[in-house]
Amino acid sequence: MTQKRIPASFFGMVLGLSGLGQAWRIAAQLWQLPHLIGESLLLLAGLVWAVLLLGYIWQAMRHFDLVRAEFLHPVQGGTPALLGVSTLLIVLAVLPYSRTAAAMLTAAGISWHLMFALWHTGTLWQGGRDTLDTAPTLYLPTVAGNFTSAAALGALGHADWGWLFLGAGVFSWLALESLIIQRLWHPKTMPVAQRPLLGIQFAPPVVCAMASLLLIPGSTAPWLLMLWGYGLFQLLLGLRLGNWLGAQAFAPSYWAYTFGVAATTVSGLKLAAAGLPSAQWLSIPIFIGANLFIGYLAWRTLQLLFRGQLYGKAAK
Repeated sequence: MTQKRIPASFFGMVLGLSGLGQAWRIAAQLWQLPHLIGESLLLLAGLVWAVLLLGYIWQAMRHFDLVRAEFLHPVQGGTPALLGVSTLLIVLAVLPYSRTAAAMLTAAGISWHLMFALWHTGTLWQGGRDTLDTAPTLYLPTVAGNFTSAAALGALGHADWGWLFLGAGVFSWLALESLIIQRLWHPKTMPVAQRPLLGIQFAPPVVCAMASLLLIPGSTAPWLLMLWGYGLFQLLLGLRLGNWLGAQAFAPSYWAYTFGVAATTVSGLKLAAAGLPSAQWLSIPIFIGANLFIGYLAWRTLQLLFRGQLYGKAAK
């Protein structure tokens, strides 16, 4: 007998939708576009987040063995960090409507982030891993979790606390990137099923830039452009490797790309709004491309849902 399974990686949908909604919020002010589009996307992101969170909690209570297996998986074991990351991004969506709700979500998101990241990192430090299991999912607990914690705290006006998390995220990113690049250079190429996870590889520099711009709003510091530039280079590299990266048939795992795509778009729009000419030029095609890409993923995901093929299955 089989049972439907909600992988933690499904929370990647929240990252893409909420990031695109944030981009539309900024674009509405920068280019006088309809505000309703951004707010509708953020509402959709919130609904997807709530449904997935309740479903994942229910799954943990009814089928703890499935959740435990995911936590202990050598590659997917970092994805439960997305529960906290997605919650911290929802903070940015609800903040204009309720500071109290945003503060509560921040506390919940950071609590999960710290508990899971410390548990996961402590497990890694004890060794016993195969180097071929090194994948960009390693970024999620200590890099994505710390950067989104910094972003939420910055949005709430607690920049001093936010810088603590940003520092933890930056040095974790720098420590991990060389390991992941070394794995990509290994004689044994990354399996086709794992290649969509490389979408996470493009995210750290632009998510760092996005979080930094919430800690120092309106800044045009050169190092912000450096972060954004590295992210743009990574995205171009993704286009160059499009056929290789897209060798697997469509699956929800491709939402891994949307965190970096959305953060690139948000960072570019913020820099454009601050008056940087390069960002003002580049933000237009990036914004259009992000809408097309995330819209395509949403359409393909809905097709899987209507066909009953969205949820993974696990042996009971």
